[in-house]
Amino acid sequence: MANNFKSNVAMILDFDYGKSIKEANTIELYNAVSKAARKNLGKDWSLTAPGKKVCYLSAEFLIGRVIYSNLVNMGLFHQFSELMSENNLDIRMFEDIEDAALGNGGLGRLAACFLDSGATLGITLNGYGIRYKYGLFKQYFEDGFQKEAPDDWQRFGDPWSVRREEERVRIDYKNQSVYAVPYDIPVIGYGGKKVNTLRLWQAEPLESFNFELFNEQKYDKANRNKNEAEAITSVLYPNDDTEEGKKLRLKQEYFFSSATLQDLLAKYKRKYGNDFSHFSSEYAIQLNDTHPVVAIPELIRLLKEQERISTSRAIRIAKETFAYTNHTVMAEALEKWNEGLFKAVIPQVYKYVVQIQRALTRELLTLGKGTGDQQRIYNIIDNNLIHMARLAIYASHSTNGVARLHTEILKHDALKEWYEIYPERFNNKTNGITQRRWLNLANMELAGFITDKIGSGWITDLERLKELEKFADDKEIIKEFGDIKRIKKRQLAKYIEKQEGVRVNPDFIFDIQVKRLHEYKRQLLNAFSILDIYFGMKEGRITEFNPTAFIFGAKAAPGYYRAKGIIKFINEIGRLVNNDPEVRDKLQVVFVQNYNVSYAEKLAPAADVSEQISTAGTEASGTGNMKFMLNGAVTLGTYDGANVEIVEQAGEENNYIFGARVEELERIKDTYDAKGIYDTDPRVKRVLDALVDGTVDDGGTGMFAELYNSLLYGASWHKPDHYYILLDFIPYCNAKLKVNKEYSDAFSFRRKCFLNTANAGKFSSDRTIKDYMKEVWHV
Repeated sequence: MANNFKSNVAMILDFDYGKSIKEANTIELYNAVSKAARKNLGKDWSLTAPGKKVCYLSAEFLIGRVIYSNLVNMGLFHQFSELMSENNLDIRMFEDIEDAALGNGGLGRLAACFLDSGATLGITLNGYGIRYKYGLFKQYFEDGFQKEAPDDWQRFGDPWSVRREEERVRIDYKNQSVYAVPYDIPVIGYGGKKVNTLRLWQAEPLESFNFELFNEQKYDKANRNKNEAEAITSVLYPNDDTEEGKKLRLKQEYFFSSATLQDLLAKYKRKYGNDFSHFSSEYAIQLNDTHPVVAIPELIRLLKEQERISTSRAIRIAKETFAYTNHTVMAEALEKWNEGLFKAVIPQVYKYVVQIQRALTRELLTLGKGTGDQQRIYNIIDNNLIHMARLAIYASHSTNGVARLHTEILKHDALKEWYEIYPERFNNKTNGITQRRWLNLANMELAGFITDKIGSGWITDLERLKELEKFADDKEIIKEFGDIKRIKKRQLAKYIEKQEGVRVNPDFIFDIQVKRLHEYKRQLLNAFSILDIYFGMKEGRITEFNPTAFIFGAKAAPGYYRAKGIIKFINEIGRLVNNDPEVRDKLQVVFVQNYNVSYAEKLAPAADVSEQISTAGTEASGTGNMKFMLNGAVTLGTYDGANVEIVEQAGEENNYIFGARVEELERIKDTYDAKGIYDTDPRVKRVLDALVDGTVDDGGTGMFAELYNSLLYGASWHKPDHYYILLDFIPYCNAKLKVNKEYSDAFSFRRKCFLNTANAGKFSSDRTIKDYMKEVWHV
């Protein structure tokens, strides 16, 4: 089949567009190459695999642009390169094809890595989610402010998806019914031996067009069903500031959860009939965060109402089948639904939430936890709220954290009451990334270098990178490693100039912080430190400084006012610094627009310094830190999330750790005095005052004053400086200056970077999936 790849591309172009390869435009060629590659899958994709099947339910799958990774995994990349070369075409011409807008942050990227690892390891691990039409949004800046536009990623086609009309299912809400139509994307393991499926559900109306209403000139009403149905799968995380927004989010979560379960039950019954004693042996369902937790009462409902299984037995089947991954320690991020809203949207499911609550109450009584306040901390339904994390912990057999520190915080703080009664259910699964995407594809130069030194075994066994350590004192090899970093920095600089219209000097240190914009991730701390360096240069306090480009990438949720203020603040700092002739040959600030997977594939290989500076105890794990480590950057970070394990693996001497740790923050939380730090430290005062003294301009919005007040005086929902930016400010600045100074010793600094790559083996998602297979899914 592989031998026909080139001829298939030509045939598809001729059939679909009536063009030759030389005549085709980028979109046409992309569609033809994708379809030709998919044709090569043959029967491998349609084969029904024996054994237990893992179903990964997630609101996000951040798969990015899959064409290059699929060609590599299928062994077709060489033929693709030949095809492009023969026709004088650039193999990188598809870099302008838009990413599939199916996620936002680490949650979705983790899910995508897991699917790649599952297929490469040869297990049946299928993903289930939503086929968003517009994704989160496409970000652009206007006078430094974030603006949002629809991310219409499907407008030129979606050649990797196959619509399965015959497998559509019906989803019923209280006042609406829709179809869920599946679109399947192949997930191809490295070597092409195993092909799994990412099944994404799209909402469609039962009746798309009312001809009678149209004839009566009631045009809006004629299309109402279509519009209301399509709204369910239009946008990832619709703004939930209003009651209607909250209802839409709940509809989304129920939509893909119910559709998936109906699909699994239909497949199960074709094999086993009405004997449900094998269900949990046939399927393991992993819930990625709380968004799909509504699947638990929905499965119980389906088993009870459609299969006539008793409620108690249905709950037992659910417990045996479901496992839950927790991604946060912050109480406000543990999803809770208003009881009235839940009943108003899916009353048929609410009945079974009540049944689960009753079963929990009975169990608590037997455990001696069934009275008064003792019971309340466990209640799934409490104070008119439905607590989805509590539901997940009780009605599943496994709850895991995603880094060792995170899991310890869950067990001994955030979820300690649950750990006391169900200790056997708690376990850690430190996150990982797929080296096939984030090194073999994203950094082909470094991948080639590594393969030349230790062979290609690392592609499927990342622990083999440890063999690089023997070269750590070889100056020629470290120089070769550093030369690759320079190549990647030049490539990134060229890409940024193309995308942003901004020139970045590739000889600068590249200090990069790219991740979702949230206060706990502390982009604001980074911004303040840049201002401190700027003021230090202007005042003569800082005289020796290796030129540095500080590069940011992040999206703020549309309704997250403060996060948008931080974006504006960083862009204003960039305007200040980049236009000052006294410092612009030493400092540059760049905020890239519309940060996504494809941008990350350029940024991670080019970074010298990886900024991972969340408040200790707030970042569950992080996976960006692993991507930067794998590609040879040092971590400048706090003792938080997976940073802890990165430092263990690569050595604290090869990274830069600063700031208060979890134990210290716990000790001082009731007495912490942010205003006292501001009043006694002139450097802290100077950078904070910049928010309100005219140094930078927020366009009259009041955004900067709001940031200033939140740090010094708090707000109705939090204490002053609740993420300890002022506490960690001076230690952070000191660490940043230390990185900058030590960069001067090229061999020593590159050696640190090299040792990070050599010790990244633990952070493969292959290892994470193997841990799930052994300890949770039992496959």
